[in-house]
Amino acid sequence: MLPDIEKLLELQVADQEIRKLQDEIAELPKRIASIEQKLAGTKAHLEKARAAAKADEANRKKFETAIQDLQGKISKYRDQSLDVKTNEQYKALLHEIQFSEQEIRINEDRILEVMVNVEAREKDVKIAEGRLKAETAEIDKEKEDARRVTAEDQQKLTEWNAKRDVLRQGIDDDLLRRYERVMKFRGSGLAEVRDHKCMGCQVKLRPQTHNEVLNCEHIVFCDSCQRVLYVVPANEPKPEQAATEQPGHARRRPRPKADSPQAWFYRPDYGDDGEVLLMFMNHNGTATRCVYEMHSGRQMGEALNREGNYRQAFPEDLTDSAIRLNGHWDEEEMQEWGTEMPSSALDILHNDLRAVQREHGKARAGHSAKSAEHSTAN
Repeated sequence: MLPDIEKLLELQVADQEIRKLQDEIAELPKRIASIEQKLAGTKAHLEKARAAAKADEANRKKFETAIQDLQGKISKYRDQSLDVKTNEQYKALLHEIQFSEQEIRINEDRILEVMVNVEAREKDVKIAEGRLKAETAEIDKEKEDARRVTAEDQQKLTEWNAKRDVLRQGIDDDLLRRYERVMKFRGSGLAEVRDHKCMGCQVKLRPQTHNEVLNCEHIVFCDSCQRVLYVVPANEPKPEQAATEQPGHARRRPRPKADSPQAWFYRPDYGDDGEVLLMFMNHNGTATRCVYEMHSGRQMGEALNREGNYRQAFPEDLTDSAIRLNGHWDEEEMQEWGTEMPSSALDILHNDLRAVQREHGKARAGHSAKSAEHSTAN
């Protein structure tokens, strides 16, 4: 193995560790926010219970004040009844006294209802306070653990950055720039060659390229993904194994399932956009379509939703030029992509498209041969 490749392999380990640590550190604010959000619901429930208890207490005082006012009126009316001179005046005062006594009974019933509510409210408040106390202690511990892990990650990051600086020394500048460019977009700058294939993008190498990698005389790059290629002799097929492999018996490309809820298509002629990848997703009677730029994997526009399955909802997209590809990713994973597919997913679809094109090429060649035989026979 070339010395530069050995250095790059060590550098790649350092770069991948640094990227992982940077991602973990960047997640801390989101993790803290998520932890605090858990507590916000319990706090809101407690405040609601306290507000309800406070409102009940205010109502009880209001009803008690009303009773005191009514009792004062009754006392006044009774004093006035001693000085009346006609039966009509006495009956009027008696009517006012009876009305006030009825209002007192109504307010006393209201106070009883409030007292029943107060007991329930106080119970709710105590339960909410206990839950808040327990969750606060648990969340404080989670936040402390998160900060501790982040501090450890920061320390590790400092150590890996120092190691990375040392590893970069002595590597050719042009090779280093090329490695870093590929590393940035694909997550790795080197790929092992195994069984004549680049293990980074799974594309089969040309025989000349494969031989150059085996000879280890100079740096070789993958024509497909641009990674630096290297070989581990222990992982290469033994000569006797290679000798038993018969040409023409390669495993056929698996066919996508027709009833799969997720389907990927390649379109070479998608309007003014040219080559694109189309993703369709069926879900509860509706279909979603996303369009991605063929080579960069960037999402073009917003996702579109229509009723029915994708074949009913988007018939204009499924033209004769559309090629069905093998591809399936969980919705949660795809949401993490954001507006750009990861290189690993893009490579899988590109490789499958090449497999389709190879099969179509063989089929056309076979058809041409049969046509020639038929013409010769005639």
